[in-house]
Amino acid sequence: MTDFRARPIEFPVSMPDQAFAAPAADRDRYRPKSLMWRKLFVFGSALLLTGWATHEMYQVLKVSGLTVFEWALLVVFTLNISWVCFAFVNALAGLASALHTASRPEVKINVSRVASARTVIAFPIYNEDVDQIFATVLSTAQSLSNAPGHFECFVLSDTTDADIALREEAAFERVQALRPQDVKIHYRRRTINLHRKSGNIRDFVTRWGGRYDYMVVYDADSYMERDAILRLVDAMQAAPKAGLIQTIPQLVGVETLFGRYQQFAAALYGPVLGHGIAWWSQKEGNFWGHNAIIRIRALAEAAGLPVIPGRAPFGGTIMSHDFVEAAMLRRAGWNVEVRPEIGGSFEQGPPTIIDLVVRDRRWCQGNMQHMAVLLKARGLTFTSRFHLITGIFSYLSSPLWLLFICIGMVLSLQNSFLVPDYFGEGATLFPSWPVIDSERALNLFMATMVILFTPKICGLIYGLSNRAWRKGVGAWRTILGTLTETALSVLTAPMLMVTQTSAVVSVLSGQDSGWAPQRRGDDGYSFATTFRHNLPATALGVVLTVSAVVISPIHAAWLAPATLGLILSAPVSYFTAKSRAGRKAKEMGLLATPHDGTPPASSTASIAAREEFGRLRPHTLQSLLQEPHDIHRRSYMVDPYWPVAHGDVHVPLAVARARAEKAASIPEFVSLLKPNEKMALLNSCKDMRGLSFRFLSVRTSEKRGWPAAFASGAYRTASRPVRTPRVKGDPA
Repeated sequence: MTDFRARPIEFPVSMPDQAFAAPAADRDRYRPKSLMWRKLFVFGSALLLTGWATHEMYQVLKVSGLTVFEWALLVVFTLNISWVCFAFVNALAGLASALHTASRPEVKINVSRVASARTVIAFPIYNEDVDQIFATVLSTAQSLSNAPGHFECFVLSDTTDADIALREEAAFERVQALRPQDVKIHYRRRTINLHRKSGNIRDFVTRWGGRYDYMVVYDADSYMERDAILRLVDAMQAAPKAGLIQTIPQLVGVETLFGRYQQFAAALYGPVLGHGIAWWSQKEGNFWGHNAIIRIRALAEAAGLPVIPGRAPFGGTIMSHDFVEAAMLRRAGWNVEVRPEIGGSFEQGPPTIIDLVVRDRRWCQGNMQHMAVLLKARGLTFTSRFHLITGIFSYLSSPLWLLFICIGMVLSLQNSFLVPDYFGEGATLFPSWPVIDSERALNLFMATMVILFTPKICGLIYGLSNRAWRKGVGAWRTILGTLTETALSVLTAPMLMVTQTSAVVSVLSGQDSGWAPQRRGDDGYSFATTFRHNLPATALGVVLTVSAVVISPIHAAWLAPATLGLILSAPVSYFTAKSRAGRKAKEMGLLATPHDGTPPASSTASIAAREEFGRLRPHTLQSLLQEPHDIHRRSYMVDPYWPVAHGDVHVPLAVARARAEKAASIPEFVSLLKPNEKMALLNSCKDMRGLSFRFLSVRTSEKRGWPAAFASGAYRTASRPVRTPRVKGDPA
């Protein structure tokens, strides 16, 4: 048996549920003096700009008095433009902050501060690509070798697929043989996946949290440079009042055209938007679930999330737990900071629009759950509530945009075809037609376009003034990339409007998205699959275009930016999902980023390390049952903890035991098992040993001519039952 321990000795930390209804407990104990003028400037400017735009829209519509539909159009316009105005002000503040930060000298890492910290790099995973994950774990451990401070890596698996789980075990054995001696790597796979990712982290904190000061949380596709990790630890050591520090991850490693388009946008606009959020939120920032460092004591003390009463999608486990955890930390008095100046933080984005939509559906449900949090939670700061509202509105803005288009269509149709029936209160022979001020409408449209595209212009200014962009990309390719990204965003925005609207309607109608693992490959989809996914958007585009042409060719021209993207949604989605399209764009110098020429060391090291795991030969459930020695050999990797109340039975495991009574051989038994029953067996060493002994005894007895029933114990009396070895913690 390999002389490794998969998990260290437990050092439990209490992490109680935080009651939403409980008031904040001493919220100001860690709070620094806030520069309130920053928030007043951002929110005040956004409100003033929204008020001006709303007034202009009112003047456009009120020429002959407002009808019901015109009032509805005005309300929807106000909601939509408020979101755009806030992004406009945030981008301006972010650009100023980013330029100011770039002009300051880089602060050196305080090695003595970092040396006294104990930090764990946590890798929560769920049915992920095993080679990619463990290559990242290995490369991260190797990068931290000989670093100041104490670092460990901990793979926190929530995998529910038996084949993937066995591959994880084989990869863990391999990574243990390759890891540096001074950076330990641990592995724990939960037996029961309670409360999804937040429950996965909570299980770790309550069992091993006391071993560490800080936890750096990775996502399944995260990469972080050694320097970035050390800077995060140094920042936490220097700020004892900080509960969480969030970086701004850059996208890297996706080769499709859609992936490159996203990577370019994140690299150019991300720092500006991140600096903006950091500038006005200050010590009341947000958490995006990964590429951040967390003070474990603060998380355990303040962010144990309760289950929301009711059924999914609004009730149950909080899916988008990160926003809520940040709000709960702030409620308890801990600072939450966004540090865009800490570079070297990366992740992979979805390679295709379809993959983005699948992820968006889950995120939409999680963000809609925040409505219940806003209603139930007491003591949250205004800034924390605003973060939750922005998460909700990031999805509600799509149905509002679609509603705006539809109401505008109805007004145009009404003006062109329907017999007017609105008369003033006094007697009159002539109806009051819905009329707009065309000249003022054109001016408002132009102003709205300036407000809408200003964040992109701010990103372009940042790129042209940034040394890395000037040296790695150049001014001309930066401008060309911005124009290309803008064109692609104009084409893809309408189809995302439809898919996000569909997701919102689905959530509001009570449909649960579940939690499917994210696909991260670059293979794309067939055109038939792509067309099927985009059929609603295509149909809507055709209907809107035909209706607009019937109303007025001019109206159709005004609507073309939206309808063109809808009609072309299938070919655009299909074409942008191809790696060869991405490679062609790279050859042409389109959508280039500073990381194209010099990829991050963390990413390249992870890719290189995948070769170590490509030759794994994992066991199968059937092969394990046929080899008792292998069951014994792998037992050290199996977590013995089962969160089952005393006297309760884990149903999949009980059913698997029952199926064994019906099977005459190991292959037959394995073929009868359902996926959750296979996982239950893999997680119970006691049952694996017992069933292996039973089937092998039957096979041996049959070879010797004994009745199979005798070997299986059927002839034993009730006073002499068959007993199998017990493992501490296994369910009854």
